[in-house]
Amino acid sequence: MGLRVNDDLRAGEEGSVLLLTLGYVLLAIAVVFVCVCATDLYIAQKRLDALADSAALAGADGFTLQVDGDLVRAELTDVGVEEQAAALIAALPGDAELIDATTPDGVSARVTVAATWHPPLFSPFVPDGVALESTATSRTALQ
Repeated sequence: MGLRVNDDLRAGEEGSVLLLTLGYVLLAIAVVFVCVCATDLYIAQKRLDALADSAALAGADGFTLQVDGDLVRAELTDVGVEEQAAALIAALPGDAELIDATTPDGVSARVTVAATWHPPLFSPFVPDGVALESTATSRTALQ
């Protein structure tokens, strides 16, 4: 009779392992989806950072030479920085836009760019995307 009681207990648990396995599979898929989206967001932000760095570097190249006696110096203007940064961003593919391009001190170019990131797997849940912004500064030097 001992075998019969044990068989009755096992019969009531049939299918429990399948349900548990299904739960773990769904959890694993959710973790993979979140990791894919987080990685894509990180890469999108790093690309925007690189674009801001490039635009600031281009803006720092928009200097004019100022000669004051024996002293020659490179001077940046807001217009020159904005022209150079806008030209670089327009030439590159992507949906980034120039938010601000100025020179705070006449020798540095500060550029801010923005873009919208759309998650690769959860786009229906985030229809407007996520706004990303990056600011970079580059200095010009005349030696």
